[in-house]
Amino acid sequence: MPKPYPREFREDVVRVARGRDAGVPLRKIAADFGISETCLQNWMRQDDVEAGVKPGVTKTEADELRELRKRNRLLEQENEVLRKAAAYLSQANLRLGGSSK
Repeated sequence: MPKPYPREFREDVVRVARGRDAGVPLRKIAADFGISETCLQNWMRQDDVEAGVKPGVTKTEADELRELRKRNRLLEQENEVLRKAAAYLSQANLRLGGSSK
């Protein structure tokens, strides 16, 4: 798993990369900050998404989606428990009702 960098660091690196002089490759900026060029490209792409420049899922949307999926799994589990309980109680009720007649 890639090591996490502080948000401020990522923002500073992206700002420097966007403000670089013509002819200075991203590879050089990335090396100066001790990260890979691919990492810098990913940060710049995510920055564009966050700014609404490019389509994609923002961090806030991704966090919300993750929480909603987690909540949905929990509700599905609760629903399954209730379904099984209803089936069990229905069977128990049939047995009790059938023996009293």
